[in-house]
Amino acid sequence: MSNFHFIPYTPTVLSDEESLNNSQSFYNQMNERRTVRHFNNRPVPKEIIENLIKTAGTAPSGAHKQPWTFCSIQDPELKKKIRIAAEEEEYENYHGRMPQEWIDDLAPLGTDWHKEFLEIAPWLIIVFRKSTGITNGKATKNYYVQESVGVACGFLLAAIHNVGLVSLTHTPSPMNFLQKILNRPSNEKPYLIVPVGYAAEDAMVPDLRRKGIEEISEWY
Repeated sequence: MSNFHFIPYTPTVLSDEESLNNSQSFYNQMNERRTVRHFNNRPVPKEIIENLIKTAGTAPSGAHKQPWTFCSIQDPELKKKIRIAAEEEEYENYHGRMPQEWIDDLAPLGTDWHKEFLEIAPWLIIVFRKSTGITNGKATKNYYVQESVGVACGFLLAAIHNVGLVSLTHTPSPMNFLQKILNRPSNEKPYLIVPVGYAAEDAMVPDLRRKGIEEISEWY
């Protein structure tokens, strides 16, 4: 018998018609979400970023360990340090580390080693995964860390789009410089950089096509 305290849970029950309408509305909203690399430097209130992170924190996690830390950065000097370090790694990636096939696949998206959005975006949310927890100074085991943090990042991206902001997922490799710059503990490893802000007035995005339902699902 578990000693964990349980409480009643009464979810909102909708009619089939309401569920269908909500599912279509949410899909339509999320289908407008795009990765944006051109930001306006217009400030975003800290309270909005706090709510976005709280939303990400509602994600499920292995054994409810919540193995994530969200570091939010708006300090210009810190953002500059992160950009310089990221561009150093990305330059190496584009000039020898990445195989030609990878570079060819990225070419239609117009990306290169320059990452000016790391300074222009008013906020950078750096997501760290906790390989272990620490309780009373001792390491404790976390479970399904990669999966749990990935789900939380999905919640975060949806929350960002929901409030009319834009973002992108940036993963310079390696990312160990983030741990050093932000002085994070050894049990935390960088997982993702998410610049957040308003889209630039002249923002452009690739004219891409998402796979249809018949290409991403199987029914049994």
